[in-house]
Amino acid sequence: MHTNISSLPTNRRSQAPAHLSHVAFREPSYDCQEHRDAMKVVVYVPGVSATGVEIEGRGADLTVTAKKPHVVRVNFSALHLEGAQRDYRLRLRLGTGFDYAAMEAEIAHGVLTITLPKRATGRNPVRMPRAA
Repeated sequence: MHTNISSLPTNRRSQAPAHLSHVAFREPSYDCQEHRDAMKVVVYVPGVSATGVEIEGRGADLTVTAKKPHVVRVNFSALHLEGAQRDYRLRLRLGTGFDYAAMEAEIAHGVLTITLPKRATGRNPVRMPRAA
């Protein structure tokens, strides 16, 4: 039995479809804690330094991108580490009640802590009189 294997034309390039662009990132573990005057978001990004973190607040969304330093080793052998070496991207829809311009962030030992202050509403809360 003979098998015919046809080769691809050399003028065609294989390109990854646009919908597979999320494969380069993985979603990190995170925790949100709402406080009286702020929201605290703790994101776990092991292997990331402060220079690899980008935080963007736009509209109601918070996007955190954390990139690991990619080191090519001299004695590299394929160990299928591609999944473990992917960068992190976290997208959260938090709402428009936060002041993204005043957010603070710090990273230590792979734990990124973001503090988002709540916007001042400009209104005094209405207090209901107590019934006797």
